Amino acid sequence: MQLLRSIGFFHGNILLFCVTTGAGIFVSPKGVLKYSSLNIAVSLSIWAACAVLTIISALSLAELGTTFPRSGAPYYFLRRSLGSSVAFLSLWIKFFIYPLGIATQSLIISTYIIQPFYTRCPAPELPKKCLALAILWSLGLLNTRGVLTVAWFQTISVLMKITILCFISLTGIVLLGTGKKENVAKFENSFDAELPGASQIAEALLQGLFAYSGTSILINIAGEIKNPGENIPKALITVLPMVAVVYILVNISYLAVLTPQEIISADAVAVTWMDKVIPSMQWVISFGISTSIVSNICCTVLSASRLFYTASQEGQLPLIFSMLNNYFSPTVAITQIIILASCLIIASDLINLIKYSGLATWVLRGLYMIGLLKLRYQEPNLPRPYKVRLPFIFGSIAISLFLILTPMIHSPKVEYIYGFIFIFSGLLGYRLHVHLNQHSVCFDKITCYLQLLFNVSPPEDQDEGISTGKKHLEEIFL
Repeated sequence: MQLLRSIGFFHGNILLFCVTTGAGIFVSPKGVLKYSSLNIAVSLSIWAACAVLTIISALSLAELGTTFPRSGAPYYFLRRSLGSSVAFLSLWIKFFIYPLGIATQSLIISTYIIQPFYTRCPAPELPKKCLALAILWSLGLLNTRGVLTVAWFQTISVLMKITILCFISLTGIVLLGTGKKENVAKFENSFDAELPGASQIAEALLQGLFAYSGTSILINIAGEIKNPGENIPKALITVLPMVAVVYILVNISYLAVLTPQEIISADAVAVTWMDKVIPSMQWVISFGISTSIVSNICCTVLSASRLFYTASQEGQLPLIFSMLNNYFSPTVAITQIIILASCLIIASDLINLIKYSGLATWVLRGLYMIGLLKLRYQEPNLPRPYKVRLPFIFGSIAISLFLILTPMIHSPKVEYIYGFIFIFSGLLGYRLHVHLNQHSVCFDKITCYLQLLFNVSPPEDQDEGISTGKKHLEEIFL
């Protein structure tokens, strides 16, 4: 029994598009415009820059997913290139970030669903938490049915997303095409507004990049993708430029209808936009945001469970996390993620810790690129089905350093200290892990009981073969 390679090019594209076009495009324009000093030209340029940076970073990560085509590839790659302690540090960070993100999104979607029933006051906390837990456990059960079931669910979700995003984009084009003064005037003198500083640009980029988060989904499930050496880079090159065009058109549409002041004062920009265009159809956008968040949660659970699965195989998590059910899914790993996220939903004050996760994410991105360079030097003959150009790797390192250091230098905040304390406390966790690993005999009986409870079996030893030959970007489509 082992994870099956059941995701082809089509379903890979669906998963990537679904997780990339999350709730960010409905809310992030507010942050990008705010940190762009309400400069429309700068704001649109930031969105274009975010697209370029995302593609560079994603294609750089694609090398490690195709060189080591196994689920949880980023974790395995760090263990192979930078050692066990760094790999455990990445596991430590994501052990908290994944449940935090899942819990946050579950509460957001429950708020969107329940709030219309409380028109004159905020929705009570108890119904929101109960609905969030019901959604979360339903998506957890869906994930236990295997990756192909998740892919088919996302196929339905992506059709809804495309319909809503195309409607917003085309409406904006039509409004600008009609040439009405109130729609066109904002763009005529867009370059005359105040220009933001370096720290503001870094903050605006972080806001925009949030809307592109999730591009590593295919790297995380590389062990379940057919022919990953070709399908992963192809999917990235196909989907990400398309998402970038849609995002820019959607932002133009927002700006054609709303003033910059209205955008930055809106909780959900898309809902405010619809209230101006077709007020009676406001529920459509709320439904679209809810659908986007549901699909994001589903993919996040999928990614996180594969990380736990691989860490278990490498001995840094209990063996039970790598055991599979009849649908070839790591049920215990999924259950653990859902339990952690449920605890955070119940104690919702802890979700405020999510603001410390951005720093950790870009620290990890930088470590991946350093690992790529180290492996290129130490193992130059390692078969690499897809080999990214060196400028892309150095560009990704530069992006990480800029996004980490610029806000810290220009506008230092106590959150950055807390963020670094959180990251490096993982090293203490590693020491504790090593100590417990030396006295792990007492856990064997617990593992047996859990194996019977969840009806799971250890995966077979497998050589997750690495394809020979190398390909550069321009050769993939030949």
